[in-house]
Amino acid sequence: MDRDVKRENKTGILRAGAAKSDITVSGKSADIHDPLYAKALVLDDGVISVVIIGMDTTAIDGRRISKRMLDDVGDDFLSNLRRKVQSELQIPGRNVLVNASHTHPPCRHLCGDEEQVEKTFDAVRRAFENMAEVKIGSGIGYEDRITINRTLRLKNGKHWTIRNSNPCPPDEEVEGLGPLDAGIGIIRIDRTDGSPLAVVYNFACHPLTGVQGSRVSAYLPGFASKVIEDTLGNGVIALFLQGAGGDAVDILFKDINRPRTTEPLGTMLALSTLKAHGDIRTESGRGLNVITETIELPFRRDIPGLIESLKKEQSELLASLRGMTLNLKAFIPLYIRYGLNHDYPADYSYRYLHADSIGTDEFKLLDEENRGRLKKYLHNIDVMEKLTKIEDDIATLEKHQEIINDFGGDAVTTEVQGIKIGECVIITSAAELLTEVGLNIKKASPYKHTFISAFSNGYLHYGPPASYYGRGGYEVTECLLAPEWQEVYEKKANNIISQL
Repeated sequence: MDRDVKRENKTGILRAGAAKSDITVSGKSADIHDPLYAKALVLDDGVISVVIIGMDTTAIDGRRISKRMLDDVGDDFLSNLRRKVQSELQIPGRNVLVNASHTHPPCRHLCGDEEQVEKTFDAVRRAFENMAEVKIGSGIGYEDRITINRTLRLKNGKHWTIRNSNPCPPDEEVEGLGPLDAGIGIIRIDRTDGSPLAVVYNFACHPLTGVQGSRVSAYLPGFASKVIEDTLGNGVIALFLQGAGGDAVDILFKDINRPRTTEPLGTMLALSTLKAHGDIRTESGRGLNVITETIELPFRRDIPGLIESLKKEQSELLASLRGMTLNLKAFIPLYIRYGLNHDYPADYSYRYLHADSIGTDEFKLLDEENRGRLKKYLHNIDVMEKLTKIEDDIATLEKHQEIINDFGGDAVTTEVQGIKIGECVIITSAAELLTEVGLNIKKASPYKHTFISAFSNGYLHYGPPASYYGRGGYEVTECLLAPEWQEVYEKKANNIISQL
């Protein structure tokens, strides 16, 4: 177990400082909509110092484990930053939390590796040097209008994830949605005169949509933070901590009828945060603690069998595509005609009436044949959509098997960190925790306010509940961990919370 070493200056006065550095990629080729930041909050009660950093990036130390898909932050960023904080500011490196907002940029979005460390440390240094006595409080806001759980629960017991790489399933197959965590965890930090110094806000989302076009942006969290900072003024720092947002997505994610931007949703999140922020009472006092421990999470071993099963399903679906009369050119007008009038789709009603009067059923037979053709074409479309998902699932599983093979061994070492700030506790995970896991931790915690800081101090891809395995959702397909990981992680997280 790692704990902070108590220092000589036992003032008992809580002090804090906050600062931010621009870490956006530079150069003429960079198309930047809004800047990206590393924001730092330093807390000190004379006994323990804590550093909380929020970065506008996809993952921390995720380069190797993503096979360079998440390429912006190098695999030694966290260790280099912690070493620098410890050597130059005498704050133990294990007391540093670095959270990724998990934005998904269309291109490289951060400055170079060494510059990231230097600029992030500079924010920490300035926050450290400008610490002042503060009052602090925590609370919970609520916002359920801007995100949904993207895991569709199907009537056959399977899961289907809303993604841009595959279509949604037929509406008649959908039974419901997964759970949603609409809570906004808020830590309010004021100077002794009552003016705001910083706001830490924690919300589960999945920033996949930024702005129209391939432009660098901090996405939803960036838009929200700017509104909070502009509204409160006084140079306040709004520091976003990503929550258990592995299966969350913004409500407009699949919207093709308006320009793609989450700025309105970010504004809504900011206003809901500010509303709850105004009701939080701040007090002087101590109450800091940090515990950082490591655990071993088991790698999954079922990927080869899953690939074989998917290929079998793929073969069966392909075989069902035989015997198709229509093409798209013929299907569209025929489908429209048979949708306009169920009783007389092929021609005017008088043609049908005349056929009946002379005792012929040729129109009825024509309709029967055409409806069969339409049904077959629609079946083929459904099969095509399922094949699209299967092909993507196979490629994803193969990639993750390569990652597991590259790492070797049966498990991966990761960090779980707990930070107590007054009546509030922050608990971390390097994985993209799914909502249900985050809610489990919150429910089990004895603290008034428990915030989940996923995507922190490393990266492990998705962390789905054990009960989701075998249901076909993307978050399980794109997961490195065996289902037993959940029990190991939750036990450790709950143990740390109880010790804080």
